[in-house]
Amino acid sequence: MGLLNKLDDPYYGGGIILGTLEDVLNWGRSKSDWYLQFGLACCAIEFMAVNASHFDFMRFGCIPRTSPRQADFMIVSGTVTMKMAERIKTLYEQMAEPRYVISMGSCANCGGPYWEHGYHVLKGVDRVIPVDVYVPGCPPRPEALEEGMIKLQKMINEQAIFNKRKRLREAEEKEKSVSDVVLSQN
Repeated sequence: MGLLNKLDDPYYGGGIILGTLEDVLNWGRSKSDWYLQFGLACCAIEFMAVNASHFDFMRFGCIPRTSPRQADFMIVSGTVTMKMAERIKTLYEQMAEPRYVISMGSCANCGGPYWEHGYHVLKGVDRVIPVDVYVPGCPPRPEALEEGMIKLQKMINEQAIFNKRKRLREAEEKEKSVSDVVLSQN
């Protein structure tokens, strides 16, 4: 069957895709992620290789953004110091929901080789912001970051959008009822 025949009859041969609205939205969100890169040390050099033509990070639908308000996820790579932790948290809070974090390299994951001898090194970025995907290595190879991106896309693809809002509403109502009971006891 040629291309012109396919255009005349697009539904021939299984051209219909069935799914829920949530599946379609998650598919779109997982394939068009915009990222904010927070490179701090040698892992940032490896990240530059991922963006080069040999590895082509953009084929995953990842586009770099300079503003946290436009980013869907943040990649933290390298040694996070106590001073930088405040800035990372500020940038994370400026990102719109839903937001994700990839921690790249041993230093961002757990402090790396510096945490033992330096009082200024944070023992993992997950102490200030929640991390969704950890990419191990010192520094990790570009293929490892690509594997981490695939894991993040799978996680986004399987997320519950509509039920999440319902669960949040139920949790808020429960908190409100607990606070009403506490207030009535006083």
